[in-house]
Amino acid sequence: MYRLGIDLGGTNIALGLVDETRNVILKDSMPTCLPQSPEMLAGRIGEFAMKTLEKAGISSDEIEAGGIGIPGTVDPESGVVEYANNLGMIHVPFLKMLQEYFPFPMFGSNDAKAAAWGEYLAGAGRGASSMVMETLGTGIGGAMIVEGKMIDGFQYGAGEIGHMVIRRNGKTCTCGRRGCLEAYASAAALSASGRQAAKKNPGSLLAVKCGGRPERVDGKMVFEAAGEGDEAAERVLSGFIGYLAEGTANLINILQPEVFCIGGGLSGAGEALLAPLREAVKPLIYSREAEKTTRIVCASLGNDAGILGAALYQRGVK
Repeated sequence: MYRLGIDLGGTNIALGLVDETRNVILKDSMPTCLPQSPEMLAGRIGEFAMKTLEKAGISSDEIEAGGIGIPGTVDPESGVVEYANNLGMIHVPFLKMLQEYFPFPMFGSNDAKAAAWGEYLAGAGRGASSMVMETLGTGIGGAMIVEGKMIDGFQYGAGEIGHMVIRRNGKTCTCGRRGCLEAYASAAALSASGRQAAKKNPGSLLAVKCGGRPERVDGKMVFEAAGEGDEAAERVLSGFIGYLAEGTANLINILQPEVFCIGGGLSGAGEALLAPLREAVKPLIYSREAEKTTRIVCASLGNDAGILGAALYQRGVK
C-alpha cells in the first residue's frame, strides 16, 4: 500500500507517492496560481493528483491515505485551515473541500511540521529522541518534536519560531510585531541586507556578481561573495549569522533538542552556513560545558521532506 503526500506552496504544488519503506517513488508538480478561491484550489489539487496517479498506472485502491502540508495554521481534527495568509484563508474547511476529490482519506498539517516530520523519520533527525527544525525561506517556519511527538499547541499553532522577538522595537515584521527573528534571519532578510550592501559598495565583489544591479542580489550571492573574501558580503553574512545564532540558542536553551535541523533554501549553503553558526551559538547556550550538546545540521531530504512528512504525518509513525 502507498500513501500520497502533497506539499502546497505559494508558488508550486508538489506531490509524491510514498511506499512502505518511506521512499518517494513518484513525483510531480504544478504552479499554485494564486490568488484563487479555496474551492478552486482544492479542485485543481484533486484533479491534478488523480490524473497523475492515473498516468502512472496507480489505482486508488492501492493508496491507504493521503496528506497535505499547508502554509498556515491547520486543525487536523476538523480539517479547517484556521489561518493561511498567503493563501487568503481564514477559518476555511479546506480539507473537506479537498476530500471530495479523493476516494481515500485525506489529512492535513502545517507545511513546516510536515517537512520536519519527514526529516525526523527519514532524514537528518532519524534516530534522534528530539528535534527542532527551522526553515529559512521568505519567512522562517519551524517545528518541535519531543520524544517522537510533534508539539502542536492546544490550537495547533505552535512552532512559529520566526516570530520570537530578538530585538525589541526592531524592524517591523510581516506579522505586525517588531524585531522578530524572521525580520533579521530569513532568506528574504539576508537578500535585503545584501541588496543594501551592494548599493552602498558599488566597487564590491557583491556588486559585481549582481551585474551592478543591487535588486538582483539574493542569499546565494552573499554566501558566494563572502566565500571569496568580499568585505561587504562578509559584514552582511556576519550580521545575519549573529541574529540567527540568537534565535537558535534561545530554542536550544528552552528545549535542548538532540538535533537542530535547518532547512529551506539557505540550507543549501551547507558548512558555509553551519560552521560559523555553530561557533556563534556555542557560547550562548546554557549547557555549553556539557559533554554532549545539540547537533546543528542541515536538512537532508530536500523537497522530499514535505512530501514524505505530509504523507506520514497522520500516522505518527516512529
